[in-house]
Amino acid sequence: MIIYDLACDNEHRFEGWFRSADDFAAQQERQLVSCPHCDSSDVRRVPSAVSISTHPSAPAEKQPTQRSGGTGTALLPAGTEVMAMYRQFVQAMFDSSEDVGSAFADTARKIHNQEAPERPIRGHATDEECDALRDEGIPVLRLPSVKKEDLN
Repeated sequence: MIIYDLACDNEHRFEGWFRSADDFAAQQERQLVSCPHCDSSDVRRVPSAVSISTHPSAPAEKQPTQRSGGTGTALLPAGTEVMAMYRQFVQAMFDSSEDVGSAFADTARKIHNQEAPERPIRGHATDEECDALRDEGIPVLRLPSVKKEDLN
């Protein structure tokens, strides 16, 4: 899944979840993407304004709220709320993706090269395999290994 920050012609900001960039483009072309605030179908992608920065030795209340470039940052909820949000995210990833195990890099390449059906996948890959995929222009997201049974 790809999450895009979107805005309508009335500057209402919202996010949309799509299977791929092509899926977003196809839905936008058919005017299936509309603003949840005003129902406008004149929608465009906008840069994400969220970034998360931490410094291991800095207390949370002293963390910067703005980067030097003027881009906003997000403050994370504390303790158990963060873990609950992470569990929800990982659960959503489990529920909407196919586990390809150690064949992740090969499967990602096949999908990228349109040699296999496009679908969300998850699995295992080494640092070197992930670096190689990125070098080939294949986006990957590395997450800590979490077992489904550990999400409860």
